[in-house]
Amino acid sequence: MSNHEWSFQTKLLHNEAKVDLGTGAVSVPIHHSSTFHQFDVDKFGKYDYARSGNPTREALEQAIAELEGGTRGLAFSSGMAAISTAFLLLSQGDHVLVTEDVYGGTFRIITDVLTRFGIEHTFVDMTDLHQVASEIRPNTKVIYMETPSNPLLKVTDIRGIVNLAKANGCLTFLDNTFLTPELQRPLELGVDVVLHSATKFLAGHSDVLAGLAVVKDAEIGERLYKLQNAFGAVLGVQDAWLVLRGLKTLHVRLKQSSESALKLAKFLSEHPKVEEVYYPGLSFHPGYETQRYQAEGAGAVLSFKLADGEAVKTLVQNVKLPVFAVSLGAVESILSYPAKMSHAAMPPEEREKRGISDGLLRLSVGLENVDDLIKDFAEALEKLPQINRKESVR
Repeated sequence: MSNHEWSFQTKLLHNEAKVDLGTGAVSVPIHHSSTFHQFDVDKFGKYDYARSGNPTREALEQAIAELEGGTRGLAFSSGMAAISTAFLLLSQGDHVLVTEDVYGGTFRIITDVLTRFGIEHTFVDMTDLHQVASEIRPNTKVIYMETPSNPLLKVTDIRGIVNLAKANGCLTFLDNTFLTPELQRPLELGVDVVLHSATKFLAGHSDVLAGLAVVKDAEIGERLYKLQNAFGAVLGVQDAWLVLRGLKTLHVRLKQSSESALKLAKFLSEHPKVEEVYYPGLSFHPGYETQRYQAEGAGAVLSFKLADGEAVKTLVQNVKLPVFAVSLGAVESILSYPAKMSHAAMPPEEREKRGISDGLLRLSVGLENVDDLIKDFAEALEKLPQINRKESVR
């Protein structure tokens, strides 16, 4: 049985970095070396300077490439470093189409930075293929997807967008942070560049900042590598090692957290103090069928809407188990407030337009006992005043 025939769960543990061939060590060596001796004046070795390549970082890059089904992986100092570097494939006068409720950091790089270099953009509801098609221009070079989206968990039909992109000569980028290759492999659906904040589920322990990019096409991979080497936002070796260690438990972590997320989402959707719940594992979620078709699960992130900002404040003050913090994808549950955290970079009117209201909370479900989490939320929700519940959510 070749390495490529193993299941995903097994590949997380058994890859090229499984054993150090020099020593037999079953943990990847951390090469704290910024430079490498050259043994020949005319013929340099594989490594010369750590910005251009390092064996520890390369082990992670090879691992994520194999897990995503790509030919090349690239490790960056953060998720935004990976996303920003991918956008540098664009040139002045190019146009990018972006999913409308995109992560706030991505919104910021597109609106505040790319515009200064003459790169145009249009935000579009990517759940509507007709709207996407109508917004494609002759100079559109990239269609940028985030599915499920952050924070409303909108589901984009990946194959549908890929077909539109190919018909119009566009590249497709996809932020796969929420699902990871454990649940969704966009390269297999035709996407050109897959991006991750590896800080989240891949590393999984709230102790590392990292970003990854993976490609299937070798030429795009070489172009991205040249940009990575030129700008130098590379992942340090200690952090690369931490992500590699986190990957080993991805399957069991995400399986447990996803099961808990579904139970929590069902509980919240039936609670009289909760106005709406957004989770692609719920049968009434607008993208439910598409999610089932293109992914192997709904993930461990959900969002829910309370009456207003005051209700949010009351809940946050009374809930005990989740940490109230920026980020997601960790062993501990993390409750976030998009309006003031992940999407603070988005102007209030833009947030409201996208449905990111002052009553919206995002929950990344961790590894706590789900009954304990439900009990915690039930007790905190009891502190909120009654609302006139919308009938549309059931």
